[in-house]
Amino acid sequence: MHPRTKPDVLVIGGGIIGLVTAWRAAQRGLRAAVVDPEPGGGAAQVAAGMLAAVTELHYGEETLLGLNLASARRYPDFVAELQEAAGGADVGYRACGTLAVALDADDRAHLRELHALQSRSGLESEWLSGRECRRLEPMLAPGVRGGLRVDGDHQVDPRRLAAALVAACERAGVVLHRAWAERLTVVRDRAAGAVLGDGTEVAAGQVVLAAGSLSGRLGGVPDEVLPPVRPVKGQVLRLTVPSAYAPFLSRTVRAVVRGSHVYLVPRENGELVVGATSEELGWDTTVTAGGVYELLRDAHELVPGITELPLTETRAGLRPGSPDNAPLLGPTALPGLHLATGHYRNGVLLTPVTGDVMAEVLVTGALPDEARPFAAARFSSASGPADPASASASASGPADPASGSGSAPVSVGVS
Repeated sequence: MHPRTKPDVLVIGGGIIGLVTAWRAAQRGLRAAVVDPEPGGGAAQVAAGMLAAVTELHYGEETLLGLNLASARRYPDFVAELQEAAGGADVGYRACGTLAVALDADDRAHLRELHALQSRSGLESEWLSGRECRRLEPMLAPGVRGGLRVDGDHQVDPRRLAAALVAACERAGVVLHRAWAERLTVVRDRAAGAVLGDGTEVAAGQVVLAAGSLSGRLGGVPDEVLPPVRPVKGQVLRLTVPSAYAPFLSRTVRAVVRGSHVYLVPRENGELVVGATSEELGWDTTVTAGGVYELLRDAHELVPGITELPLTETRAGLRPGSPDNAPLLGPTALPGLHLATGHYRNGVLLTPVTGDVMAEVLVTGALPDEARPFAAARFSSASGPADPASASASASGPADPASGSGSAPVSVGVS
């Protein structure tokens, strides 16, 4: 598509959610464009990439589980298709499984309850004794009391995934406007494009707001359809496993240590990702000594040998949290404006299904049945994005940086 040709679809936000939406739309014959100063940046540069539909199951999120599982089932075929479309790029997909372990009696009881919930939900997980856990992963601490082996929870490298989506978009003819989106254009009560940071106006037949934690800050969006998405800070570490220590871990290992969730995700290239804090601190993306200390302390209790590894990177980003921790997908009350945001912990996991859902919406106007519980209109009465500032806790997965307050330019966003 020539840059001056009016696109059928303008996607605001070039994180993996925005990119997959544009790519799938282009595959369905739509002229697509993406607005973002750094397509593929943001959340994907921070997130660990766990595809953990089973071990990420939380009480009260059984409906979201269905969407997570649907996307997890798509991943092998999605990866194969994307890698071919991106010219053979490797996205680091590994079907290595996950081991969730308990370090004390309370954690063991909690894992037992989680195992029961998984069983009631029809999920496959196997209870292991502490000895069996250490047999699988010899680097685990001697105090491990038991664990859950989940072979169906896999991983992908979000940085490689984002790069592949950028390449696939370019090869499919998606136009990338490397600029900020200042505000939504509304003409005769219909979304009609966006004004960019340099004043350029890009008209479009439909607009998708996929800017992650920044989705609630785009100027020009009527209050009644502004998504109630808030930033949730996550700090993540990356270490390197020297060849002399390999194999260090063969699968993702996760646990709750003193009430805080910690995970270790080993990559085939020797990188080890450790995360993540979960902090309700607004738009702050500072890496703190306390956050790094807590992650290393908890990871050391789980895998003592981690303190021998070189620490190569510390990052912080913002997950896009919604009031019910689930994504907002599809049409809004403003004709022509759609949402693909609020994925919180599951942006990487939900990438395949989100692309399929949004392409169907853009082509037919109808939200597929599997996505109806996550319709954007379920929060249509919200007057704006939530932005609480409470004490920090711990969870998984981070996202993209931002600063300031009020309406602001919008760029990347995933979870």
